[in-house]
Amino acid sequence: MRTAATGHRADVDPVAAPEPGAAADVFVPYGPTHWAALGLGAVGAVVLVLVGRRLRGRRAEVRFRRGFAVLILAFQVPVEVRRLLPGQFDLHDSLPLQLSDLAWIAAAYALWSGRWWACALTYYWGLTLTPQAVFTPALDAPDFPHLAFLEFWVLHLVLPWAAIHLTWGAGVRPDWRGLRVAVATTAAWAVLVLGFNAWAGTNYGFLNRKPDNPSLLDLLGPWPWYLVVELVLVVLGWALITWPWTRRRGA
Repeated sequence: MRTAATGHRADVDPVAAPEPGAAADVFVPYGPTHWAALGLGAVGAVVLVLVGRRLRGRRAEVRFRRGFAVLILAFQVPVEVRRLLPGQFDLHDSLPLQLSDLAWIAAAYALWSGRWWACALTYYWGLTLTPQAVFTPALDAPDFPHLAFLEFWVLHLVLPWAAIHLTWGAGVRPDWRGLRVAVATTAAWAVLVLGFNAWAGTNYGFLNRKPDNPSLLDLLGPWPWYLVVELVLVVLGWALITWPWTRRRGA
């Protein structure tokens, strides 16, 4: 199965006999576990802002950021390795070609190094592309505590958390230079993955066709025009969330 928000496979055996009560264990948008995940996301964001401000400018800040980076790696690396194992591998789902795959790598590196360009990618990807999957998840998978559920929600919570901690906690400020890097990197990813999809018959990033499940892309027109509209909307949205920071500095 595939999650429409990320394109990643929910590792469920469709022919396996359901266990008793399995029907109640399917993830339901805005069901109890979805609200729990949203609540955890909100609480975690507040805590990370408070911790970041308390530690800002101290050596403990670097240790905290790097510990956060290690936690992301400790979870995501085994997840990615598992997808590549012979019993799990699927050309259409398993390769790390989703934008979310780049996003968690950028977030971990930004937290570890504090490099401005990695922080910029984390800010734009983590605060705009990831939240749509948080609020409108098309997760066709069993509910908590199934591994597919955990994979989805850990990834889609830690990315906004990293962006929020770096920006409002640690004080890393977005600027137009970072916006240009994010746009250029995203466009380069789209061109490369679009070409790979055409060659391999895959659909990473939903760049070559829309997802089967209903999504926001349905409002943007047919292929390939929805890609153009999506790009314009993304750039405009990123500009809007950059402008207040540069205005405050008089940039």
